[in-house]
Amino acid sequence: MKQTPFLAKHLAAGAKMVEFAGYNMPVSYSGINDEHHAVRNNAGVFDVSHMGEFIFKGEGALDLIQRVTTNDASKLTNGSIQYSCLTNENGGIVDDLLVYCIEVNKVYMLVVNASNIDKDWDWISFHNTGNVEMHNISDKTCLLAVQGPNAAKILQPLTSMDILNLKYYNFLKGTFAGIDNVLISATGYTGAGGVEIYFEDLPAVQQGKTNAELIWDAIFEAGASSGIKPAGLGARDTLRLEMGYCLYGNDIEDFTTPLEAGLGWITKFSKPFTASEYLQKQKASGVDKKLVGFVMVDKGIPRQGYRIKDAEGNLIGRVTSGTQSPTLGKAIGMGYVTTEFAGIDCEIFIDVRDKQLKAVVSKLPFVQQKS
Repeated sequence: MKQTPFLAKHLAAGAKMVEFAGYNMPVSYSGINDEHHAVRNNAGVFDVSHMGEFIFKGEGALDLIQRVTTNDASKLTNGSIQYSCLTNENGGIVDDLLVYCIEVNKVYMLVVNASNIDKDWDWISFHNTGNVEMHNISDKTCLLAVQGPNAAKILQPLTSMDILNLKYYNFLKGTFAGIDNVLISATGYTGAGGVEIYFEDLPAVQQGKTNAELIWDAIFEAGASSGIKPAGLGARDTLRLEMGYCLYGNDIEDFTTPLEAGLGWITKFSKPFTASEYLQKQKASGVDKKLVGFVMVDKGIPRQGYRIKDAEGNLIGRVTSGTQSPTLGKAIGMGYVTTEFAGIDCEIFIDVRDKQLKAVVSKLPFVQQKS
């Protein structure tokens, strides 16, 4: 099992560790609800160094990205970011990812899910017919997500970069906490605002500490008076679900298409990409199932794999994600249902321990996003 450079920090903070995507990762420290509220209302720090990062260089870099991703990366300018996904020949989602434009037409960074690093690398490499220079920098890249409405305010004293006014889905690169070549982006998977910090871990650069140790310590020293907290995968999941953000392996997979998953907004037919013709036909004919959010009316927690039925007990879909929302105090979930039951306020029933519990299809996100 792999570990990130922050393992000692997690253990010192009392983290409960679990295996996730082949990594030893913190699931919680002070408790999922406590960490969740800290991020929604103040600031929390997530170690997401298990994520994958690829660098593409060369004149054909943009063309390669255009051919394998659904969104239109030609719209990106230096310092901007785009949410997108890879699709297979059948329109299924290979992975969802972020595309960072470092230098227009020449240098890009893709950030992919930890569980899909090897799969994504092989998939893109197979389509790299133009000999684009590709570098997998996942193992040497640290990534901390400092999320929450006060995150940028807490971090601003650590850098001369203007992160307080950094626009959503944009990034800057410079010195942070005395470390050079740090990339800070106004991104994250919580909907609570904040930034993500990318840097290379190097040994004993200052005071006998690594970059990872220096940056971790600097963040918590800067946020000590404000009550910044470490947060684990548990809170990251409840936060993203409140926003209706898809989790790969739950809500999107190789056999679900972006149109079925409500990701039509990142599926641009202005240029050809893998399965673009198939998806154009699906858009024209209409999808048979849709990913929806729902709020439980009856008491019960929906879990991945639970069956969704209509009032007559007919199977109409399955739950992909579910939890008790710490912000709303209600049980919420997401799942695929046949199109006729995908309308807002439509009554559906979740099969929980052989009981049919009523739920209502809800507009996403469940809570308002902050940026």
